[in-house]
Amino acid sequence: MTLPDQHPNRAVRADHLLIAEMVTPGARVLDVGCGDGALLELLIEEKKVDGRGIELIRNNVNACVARGLSVIQGDADQDLSGYPDQAFDYAILSLTIQATRQPRVVLENLLRIGRRAIVSFPNFGHWKIRSSLLLTGRMPRTPNLPETWYESQDSHLCTIKDFSDLVGILDAEVEDAVAFNSRGQRLAIKKSLSLQNLLGEKAVFLLAPRGRT
Repeated sequence: MTLPDQHPNRAVRADHLLIAEMVTPGARVLDVGCGDGALLELLIEEKKVDGRGIELIRNNVNACVARGLSVIQGDADQDLSGYPDQAFDYAILSLTIQATRQPRVVLENLLRIGRRAIVSFPNFGHWKIRSSLLLTGRMPRTPNLPETWYESQDSHLCTIKDFSDLVGILDAEVEDAVAFNSRGQRLAIKKSLSLQNLLGEKAVFLLAPRGRT
């Protein structure tokens, strides 16, 4: 699968391409916080998935429906509890967990609803963010975190290490984890969590409840 700047038709988010690599063809997928449906459309086109979406913002829901996608309006913090256990092969949350009010509860629901969960998020432990905090004493603004602290919806920013700790608390297995830069280039440090935490601008985790096959 090509990187965003190599895609023949349109720009594709780096984490979307990495997520698509983790999804098996023909799988049942729930995309939580699906935005305008770009990831869901990619998965349907490239992996022929049976895809569904849930999205909070009405304009995004309308955009998804206009693209022919099966998406309903809903809140990840409130509405996931209504989904039955293992209803999907994958429950996906891309660049959204940091904006939820209860990240732990949301992740618990993803692991319950899907046989596997895929989560991507910006890494607040990246060296540029650390440097900005150290040198300016203010919340950093970067291409990954462009809004001011008082305008941002990101109420639960975390580092790769923080997220890994939460995965351990929930007793989930990490089947794959990828840290990457803004161009989608993976870091050649797969076995070093500390280096991923320092150099990765974003991360994608493929998770499964422990013991589930």
